[in-house]
Amino acid sequence: MIKYETDSRKVNSGQTFVAIKGYTVDGHDYIESAIKNGASEIIAEKEVNASVPVTVVENSAKYFQKKLVEEYSDDFKNLKLVGITGTNGKTTSAYLTYQMLNKLGKKTAYMGTLGFMYGDYFEELPNTCPEILTIYKLLEYCLKNGVEYVIMEISSHALDLKRIEGLNFDVCAFTNLTEDHLDYHKTMDNYLECKLMILDYLKDDGIMLVNKDDDSSIRFITKAKNVKTFGIGEADYEVESFDIHPDHTNIRFKVFDDSYSVTTNLTSKFNIYNYMTMFSIVHELGFDSNSIINITNELKQPKGRCETYKVKDGFAVVDYAHTPDAVLKVVTAYKELAKARVITLVGCGGDRDPMKRPIMGKIASDYSDYVIFTNDNPRTEDPENIMKDILAGVLKDNYKVCLDRRKAIKMALDMIEKDDIVLLLGKGHEDYQIIGHTKIHLDDSEEILKYIDNLKE
Repeated sequence: MIKYETDSRKVNSGQTFVAIKGYTVDGHDYIESAIKNGASEIIAEKEVNASVPVTVVENSAKYFQKKLVEEYSDDFKNLKLVGITGTNGKTTSAYLTYQMLNKLGKKTAYMGTLGFMYGDYFEELPNTCPEILTIYKLLEYCLKNGVEYVIMEISSHALDLKRIEGLNFDVCAFTNLTEDHLDYHKTMDNYLECKLMILDYLKDDGIMLVNKDDDSSIRFITKAKNVKTFGIGEADYEVESFDIHPDHTNIRFKVFDDSYSVTTNLTSKFNIYNYMTMFSIVHELGFDSNSIINITNELKQPKGRCETYKVKDGFAVVDYAHTPDAVLKVVTAYKELAKARVITLVGCGGDRDPMKRPIMGKIASDYSDYVIFTNDNPRTEDPENIMKDILAGVLKDNYKVCLDRRKAIKMALDMIEKDDIVLLLGKGHEDYQIIGHTKIHLDDSEEILKYIDNLKE
């Protein structure tokens, strides 16, 4: 068991409690609680009166991180680690890779936006890529349970804050870079520089897989030691042609000099990239192309990623798209497939990058037949102010505002006529809405199922 703990409530007998001063909570206030729970040593940034030894350091977070890496990172060297970074596509690509490796007979775990998964074990995670202690604990769990491969989504925050320090990846993949998280990174250049940090964690013989169709790909291609590309057109993993249908996609692609055809139950152009991300990762891990293709039709979308329901004579689709690029890709993809209208329901989160709000509003209005603007997670911001930001970019008169998301979903589903497609965007797999500091239960997929059940009555 890892001997360090930063949460006084989780301290076990004999552990070392690390008092870290966070943004909202100061661990030094919980030293006595940690000792009562069995802490045998304290690491702190100031002298404290305690009944156990106290080590005072300048920065407890950095000291603790260094100790974790020194004492435990070698334990993970035999795990095969795969890291996927990029603005969009991380979750679907990682989840597909996780499923594929398990179906190929390899004991594989997943760590990312959907939580931590291995076999029947599931643990919800607070972030796409959690704090370093959580990562190390989960990797320790993997070792104890005979896991061979761990598929991880790697966020820019995780790279910037060194949450994966001490880890060495066999394969990493870059999906794309589009506007997001500028409240944190400030500029797209800063955002890209954080993404490039993933190269520092590749093994010397590790492979960097890059979506060569993204404008930022050249930075990865020129900087990476061992790089291979995927994309539509000339690439190491080259999509030669594709045929998209509402419930499946046919893809013809070339792996170096050999051509293959596959049918996947994923739909839309962006899912072609997600499929190729998965395919190239698994192939680079040593599995042959035909084995991957033969299992492809067994793969499922992760919850909240283009999750499709038949409603009346049309469809409702739940997707996590919450950035301008993701909304554009989802709406235009379904616009191409739709035989009738595309009705989009979307909002923007509070206490997050306000710059993307008018852009998302404009995209939704420009490319949809009709839009219902609603709340996402308003958090501590006034929903009316968030909506003003969104509507500042809207030039067309093809929308309605309904801040109550549950009512807005019903409104959108009520509008469905023959062959219409309703897109419920922004929440995806999340089964909650954050209003103020409170989480209330709200699941877009659940609301659709309730609506369908009510139609039967």
